[in-house]
Amino acid sequence: MPSGGWVSADVGTSLLRLGGSGALLIGGCAVLVFGMRWLLGELLRQRARRRRRRALPRHPERHPSPALAQRRARHPSAHHSTGPLPVSPPQTGPRPVSRPRRPIEVVAADLRRLTRELTVVTGGGPMTRRSGLLAAYDDVLVEAAELLEVPEQLTTQPAAAREFERRRLLALLAARGLVVGD
Repeated sequence: MPSGGWVSADVGTSLLRLGGSGALLIGGCAVLVFGMRWLLGELLRQRARRRRRRALPRHPERHPSPALAQRRARHPSAHHSTGPLPVSPPQTGPRPVSRPRRPIEVVAADLRRLTRELTVVTGGGPMTRRSGLLAAYDDVLVEAAELLEVPEQLTTQPAAAREFERRRLLALLAARGLVVGD
């Protein structure tokens, strides 16, 4: 039977070996985790670079952007190979857009319908639906203001101040006799 000193020395040595092995295992796992994070980060960055490259047109002359195509179409020599067109006198302002006027009853019905639809849109719903409804609502409000000859500034206001202008326009339209609420 070994003496007491030998048993405690053997236990101490085995505990030291066990602790060292555990430390090496933990250190190896940490290096493996950091290596995987780095590798995955590199892979994600490469994927993002490939997506950006695919998004850009490779041959801009073959596939021009819509804006470039419009500029080329508007250029005077774009349609005539013999040379530029004769220069017309400059216009004094933007051309007025003439659209057919709808009856005020139809415009009021659209305004009431859009008001109902805007109240139904939930706060957690898609933002694109709400912004699309607001854009349509603004168009119909401007149309009603034009029909009833109410001065409006909705189209010139920044997005933050449009709600106040909408309320002002609704009050003026109601004062002119337009029934907006059901």
